[in-house]
Amino acid sequence: MKHILLTICTLAFLFSCSKEEQVPAQTAPSLDFSNAEFYQSLPKQKSFFQKIDKPGASGSGDLLVLNPDLTFQTIDGFGLALTGGSAQVMYRLEPVKRAALLQELFGKNGMTVLRISVGASDLDSAVFSYEDEPGTFSLAKSKPDLIPLLKEIIAINPAIKIMASPWSAPIWMKDNYSSRGGSLMEKYYVTYAEYLAKYIQEMAKEGIPIWSLTPQNEPLNPGNNPSMYMSALMQGTFVAKALGPVFEKQGIQTKIVIYDHNCDHPEYAIELLNVPEVRKYVNGSAFHLYGGDISAMSQVQKAHPDKDLYFTEQWTGAKGDFASEFMWHMKNVIIGSVNNHAKAVIEWNLASDPTYGPHTPGGCSECLGALTIGGQEITRNQSYYIVMQAAKFIPPGSIRIGISAPLGIQAAAFKRPDGKIVVLVQNEGAKKSISLGKQNIELAADSVLTIVL
Repeated sequence: MKHILLTICTLAFLFSCSKEEQVPAQTAPSLDFSNAEFYQSLPKQKSFFQKIDKPGASGSGDLLVLNPDLTFQTIDGFGLALTGGSAQVMYRLEPVKRAALLQELFGKNGMTVLRISVGASDLDSAVFSYEDEPGTFSLAKSKPDLIPLLKEIIAINPAIKIMASPWSAPIWMKDNYSSRGGSLMEKYYVTYAEYLAKYIQEMAKEGIPIWSLTPQNEPLNPGNNPSMYMSALMQGTFVAKALGPVFEKQGIQTKIVIYDHNCDHPEYAIELLNVPEVRKYVNGSAFHLYGGDISAMSQVQKAHPDKDLYFTEQWTGAKGDFASEFMWHMKNVIIGSVNNHAKAVIEWNLASDPTYGPHTPGGCSECLGALTIGGQEITRNQSYYIVMQAAKFIPPGSIRIGISAPLGIQAAAFKRPDGKIVVLVQNEGAKKSISLGKQNIELAADSVLTIVL
């Protein structure tokens, strides 16, 4: 009887495991290395995406187990936030130089998702909304730089996906009548939903389709400028009674993505998706990683497997160490978020000037852009290489597939639309050997290796 009970318990445990916990027994035999390509990044040497010969090892190492038959989410892409400040410094570049930079960023093997703010974020030179006085809606404050820059980007990649996030409602709709903190007054819920709908419609008239919208950036952070507090109950009520119905009535197809804040409160998204009147309007939820653990995204996926997940913000700081930040973001943001079901991965600010501006009074004063643009000089920083490490090799439409990595190794694998398999492998420690299929591969110390099969 004891043996039978043990067998039943074992079977129950196996069937209770998620797909990711079911490690395949052996590497798929169909891996073909005959035309394999290897690209190595060594952040301490600031050497990235260098094509190398197969880094053969003298002996076998720990197994990296790949299972192409085990499939997860389809990838929408990788990108950065095009803040108003980013657009301002980028638009000062000479047209020929700007065109070359945009081609590098958004052309073939470039970024395929962008996040922009509805009105000002804290990385704009001043605080504003698109309707600072009731009945005066206008995109005019974004027409000198953000809107023309978006048009240039769309001309390069018409399929780019643009996510929009408001940092605050117009202050006349808020209970403290301030750009910082406060909450949206309930009497303005429908008015604010109509404001967001108007924004999407007016951007469409400019030739800029808004793919998805979060109702509030960092709803639990009322200390930024601009910012607005929006509890889970507030956001649920807003979506169910205002935003969802307004979008439905006006035929707006933009996806509604809830939460858009840290991994320390997955219950915010779970509780909203538990409410039928909310979930029927919601495509998924979005996360940052200034608090909590990236595995929180999988908690939401387990509770609501039919809803999508996105990673939408993580900064690199002015005082950060280049190599350390690159490796941390690769582990947690790129590999970590996709392995926890993120369909898109978006880092923070695309560009800043040498003083980490522009920013609002009280806005982030140490946010390092992926690019530093001083005059006509362009410097590529950590976030550029973090995002491009994935974007160069994993296009939209790629499907994440099963992989199991040994201790000390972070890895993610994808099957691309062209049928090729991409394996992203990070080694945070000393030089070591791994075995993938029948191949022994040496990983350099503190490196990222991209394998294309």
